[in-house]
Amino acid sequence: MNPLKQLNDFGQTVYMDEIRRSMISSGQLAQLIIDDGLRGVTSNPAIFEKAIAQTGDYKEAIVAAVKAGKAVDAIYEDLVIEDIQMAADVFRKQYDDSDGHYGYISLEVSPKLAADTQGTIAEACHLHKRLG
Repeated sequence: MNPLKQLNDFGQTVYMDEIRRSMISSGQLAQLIIDDGLRGVTSNPAIFEKAIAQTGDYKEAIVAAVKAGKAVDAIYEDLVIEDIQMAADVFRKQYDDSDGHYGYISLEVSPKLAADTQGTIAEACHLHKRLG
């Protein structure tokens, strides 16, 4: 048996600290769930920065958004929201089958809000609403 899957037998949950659009669209994320027992994904601005800067996954979407006159922060948010929603769709069966114990993908607010409690709460509520 896959050693990562065996961790579940010991009450450990495998999460991955990486996400990028091609991982979702290629089926790689779904395969990690099946083969390795992946139970969720954590994301944050640094993870998305790496995915955007080091892959071509977002080039077309960024070019289209720039041509549409969108601001940098709005482009980033749109890209992130779309990826999180697509990843959540991939995890949906696991989430349903586990009664909501597994199948999560996290999304952090901007680190610029670290010392701003009310701003953090407002941003978290905004992102939660956008994600649906």
